[in-house]
Amino acid sequence: MPQALLMDQRSLEGFCPVAAAFEQLAQQDSADARGAIYTRREVVEFMLDLVGYTPDQPLHQKKLLEPSFGGGEFLLGAVRRLMQSTQLAGYPGDLAHCIRAVELHRSTFDATRAALCTLLSEFGLAPSECSRLASAWLVCDDFLLSPMHEHFDVVVGNPPYVRQELIPAALLAQYRQRYSTLYDRADLYVPFIERSLNLLTEHGQLAFICANRWTKNQYGRPLRAKVAEGFHLRAYVDMVDTPAFDTDVIAYPAITLIEKAAPGATLVAAQPDLHAATLTRLAQALRGDQPRPELGVSLVDRVSTGDEPWVLSSSDQRALLRRLEALYPTLEEAGCKVGIGVATGADKAFIGPMDALDVEPSRKLALVTTKDIASGVVRWRGLGVINPFEDDGRLADLAQYPKLRAHLEFHHDVIARRHVAQKSPASWYRTIDRITPSLAARPKLLIPDIKGSAHVVFEEGWLYPHHNLYFVVSDAWELRALQAVLLSCVARQFITAYSTTMHGGFLRYQAQYLRRIRLPRWESVSEPMRARLAMAAQALDLAACDQAACELYGLTPAEAHLLAQAQG
Repeated sequence: MPQALLMDQRSLEGFCPVAAAFEQLAQQDSADARGAIYTRREVVEFMLDLVGYTPDQPLHQKKLLEPSFGGGEFLLGAVRRLMQSTQLAGYPGDLAHCIRAVELHRSTFDATRAALCTLLSEFGLAPSECSRLASAWLVCDDFLLSPMHEHFDVVVGNPPYVRQELIPAALLAQYRQRYSTLYDRADLYVPFIERSLNLLTEHGQLAFICANRWTKNQYGRPLRAKVAEGFHLRAYVDMVDTPAFDTDVIAYPAITLIEKAAPGATLVAAQPDLHAATLTRLAQALRGDQPRPELGVSLVDRVSTGDEPWVLSSSDQRALLRRLEALYPTLEEAGCKVGIGVATGADKAFIGPMDALDVEPSRKLALVTTKDIASGVVRWRGLGVINPFEDDGRLADLAQYPKLRAHLEFHHDVIARRHVAQKSPASWYRTIDRITPSLAARPKLLIPDIKGSAHVVFEEGWLYPHHNLYFVVSDAWELRALQAVLLSCVARQFITAYSTTMHGGFLRYQAQYLRRIRLPRWESVSEPMRARLAMAAQALDLAACDQAACELYGLTPAEAHLLAQAQG
């Protein structure tokens, strides 16, 4: 029984749901379900260098924590350095206080313990001493619940990637009680960071490699606020398209070096070359306090401001961004509305060829998907979506629509299995998102969620967007002119600053990021500029869109050149 759950177990007679949940995870065979993603050796060595845990230092005087040691990449690397350091220093004392390492999964724990004992024996330790140190250093428990009263000079590792829906409900409830950063739909690595920060000594340092979503997304707000209030983000290494792990991941990771110290400027690097000599030089540079352009290291001031998303672009780009934010209203303040298309939860039941959907004409709408706009203009492929809602938002009465009723009942099993149907059985046939038919008839701009280059498509007003498309409508701005602005390097600068980036350099064009775009009010735009913008959009002339937008926002030639460079 794990230490953290002994009290829970003793306080209940018979079944303890938290203990049962622990056992479920401790015995989990699937690495994906456990969030187990293993880090390459070169990256491990780089991160140990980054926190200054090097053999030339008196490491026996430091205390290191690895909160989720898995296969032991960080643990074994740290132990190897600790043993080398003690040999160099001639330190003969006890090392039991030097390391704490935690792992939940039982068979992984056993395998790594065996590897640790083998490593220690290679440094000449007797089997009994190997076993003693392994017992002192390693804890088989849930890091988020395990009692831990000491503090650490170094916390390093790769916390687990586990979505909330994969965590047993009883365990998730315990986590939520203990960790304020487990907010919204935060992944499990977020409370791992929170607890690790809380366990740092004064001037202690944390180096984690994990998904970068928390630095930008809604669910990262409490953790960003915590870092801004009491810590210094010393270094940030963007690992876009860098093979940091033994397996590929869709959302690329970042390495953060956070010190328990007063906030200050941050050294930023990106896409490091994973050769050992290069990484050694980079780690030395990132432990300093000056930019090193020859190593791709820039210095960025005030990355962490309250709970705001981290903006890690160059100082010049940040200055331009802040100037535009001070001068212009947001997209929605300027009279535009951002939304997302319909999610049905059962596309095979709700979506099909428009002509083949055998329901009343008022119960279906022509549907536009990302494939329909892949060319940059709308080329409808003929799909439609079942509409179970009346124009006033009420769910349609199936007694009034016999064809709709027959279609839905034919697909009843698939539709009723959805969470939204089980939550409200009386409304079992609703789509996840309410369909508003008037949206189909409204001209709109369509924007795919994930894309590598500017892709904003004008739709004249007869198609309803699918859930992987965001839309922008406006009663203030003329949509062709707005299309040119959203296609431009100016709009992309806002998205780049605030969006997470996916594998391959693709940006997320989600509503929360689109709403960050600043836009002049339509009445302030001259007639000649309105015409230029509309013409550039209709021609899909991106260079003309950039040029017109830069003039619209009053950018200097140097600022326009800066954006052009940023777009590559």
